[in-house]
Amino acid sequence: MVKYDEEFKMKVVIDYLKGYDGYQYLANKYQIKNKSQVEHWIRTYKEFGESGLRRSQINKSYSVQFKLDAIELYETSGKSYREISNGLGITNYSLLAGWVKKFRENGIQGLSSKKGRPTNMPKKTNKSAAYPANQTDQERIEELEKRVRSLEIQNAYLKELRKLRKMEAQQQMKHLRKSSIASEDKFKLVELLTELEFPKATYMYWQKRFEMDNPKKELEEEITSIFYEHEERYGYRRITNELKTRGRTVNHKKVLRIMKKLGLKVIKFMRKSRKYSSYKGKVGLIAKNRIHRKFYTSIPHQKITTDTTEFKYYEKNNGILTVKKLYLDPYLDMFNSEIISYAISNHPNAKSIEQAQLAAIERTSDCPYRRTFHSDQGWAYQMKNYSKCLKDNKIFQSMSRKGNCLDNSLMENFFGLLKQEMYYGKVFHSFEELKEAIEKWIHYYNHKRIKVKLDGLSPVAYRLKLAA
Repeated sequence: MVKYDEEFKMKVVIDYLKGYDGYQYLANKYQIKNKSQVEHWIRTYKEFGESGLRRSQINKSYSVQFKLDAIELYETSGKSYREISNGLGITNYSLLAGWVKKFRENGIQGLSSKKGRPTNMPKKTNKSAAYPANQTDQERIEELEKRVRSLEIQNAYLKELRKLRKMEAQQQMKHLRKSSIASEDKFKLVELLTELEFPKATYMYWQKRFEMDNPKKELEEEITSIFYEHEERYGYRRITNELKTRGRTVNHKKVLRIMKKLGLKVIKFMRKSRKYSSYKGKVGLIAKNRIHRKFYTSIPHQKITTDTTEFKYYEKNNGILTVKKLYLDPYLDMFNSEIISYAISNHPNAKSIEQAQLAAIERTSDCPYRRTFHSDQGWAYQMKNYSKCLKDNKIFQSMSRKGNCLDNSLMENFFGLLKQEMYYGKVFHSFEELKEAIEKWIHYYNHKRIKVKLDGLSPVAYRLKLAA
């Protein structure tokens, strides 16, 4: 790693302050590998002056108490490593990042660990000095009792550490405090702290700390509520957006940490089953592809896409379990991915598709521009009645290329979300049960399920916001 002296750093900083372009320009000019190094020097100079750029010849050491205070400030203030380091006079913010990481992994032991490797050579002990010649038998017995007592304390402590090894740092410390208090009947506190080389001030600090109310309790409860309100479908990104919608701005990394701590994990996504194909070859008119994967539109109801997907449910007839199928024909608005109409049937048929088509045409009749209805080359979309209905309403018909699902990826994405969140991993025992579940989810998708690309709003809320 290249080391730079104080004079060189000052030269770079002065050039920046004179207005000689930005970080990247200076990094290239002075052959510095990374522009972030230049940025770090300038930030350090602004906070600490020339002394901040000077390489210290003596490694400054920080007490465990100081590290704990810094970690507490980081966890509770919401400030960055750099901001807290500058406030505490720590010239290298990566030190604070390292303390936080060690504390989360190993608790206080990670902060007070000794540097360097243990020696391979055992220390020489003066056996003759172990028991002074003038020591009486009674004194030797008392000395041995003290050693046994010390070993008992260390053994009890090691047993507790084995139990706590897999716990998170904060939970570990909380449990450690309880374990220590529970052990005070057997061991005195002064004995425990002496044998473990644990500062009493640190012990008292954590004793008071864990008796305090959890400052994140309200936020944790709200995150948990959102997670289960949406039936375990929301990850940390959507929960962050939902919190923002509710008027609470929280960093997404903080939400992720809390979800990990509480064990909130999305488990809805699993392996997909075989996809239904409605392609039967050329049975009618094949329209040209007018969309060309240009799915975006700023005009509601201008570009509509559709497709058919298959579901399975299981019924018992005379004690025999039979597999039956359900088919969904939705129409999706490319403007906000809203489902504007759909039909559900127990077999693929033209009547069901035309029913959903007519509802979609009526729903989109307010569009000021000529509309385009896109689909794949399924047999139903090649029918004369389907094409004639679009033509009579002055609607362009568009079709994906043969065997290319990417040309209708917006619809495929919707089917993926639908099945992952309400179908896969569940067993339905009747047509009505499965139909009700699909209708309920589509209503949830349109009105409640937020999308990051829609400014953290649901499809309906996004449309209404722009229409207002």
